[in-house]
Amino acid sequence: MKQHNYFVYITTNQNKTVIYTGVTNDLKRRLFEHEEDSHGQKLFFAGKYNCYHLVYYERFQFVQDAIRREKEIKGWKRSKKDYLISEFNPEWRFLNDDEL
Repeated sequence: MKQHNYFVYITTNQNKTVIYTGVTNDLKRRLFEHEEDSHGQKLFFAGKYNCYHLVYYERFQFVQDAIRREKEIKGWKRSKKDYLISEFNPEWRFLNDDEL
């Protein structure tokens, strides 16, 4: 059986003042799309607020689990999201170029 990869991810802007939570099956492509939108028409939230710097992600085998987790995180207050990111990535390093 083929292994599937779905990701719940959090991106931020350069100053780390805005965060965006999303889900995708191709994290590298999605980050590229967010960056392109931020440099282009700014049609979507991540592009409008320049949220293309990856600071957090989780991998899932099943899309339903990823969607459920994304909804859970989106329902949290900012402080809880900040804590989640800090536990995973204490320095809030931009992970875009890391091996995902």
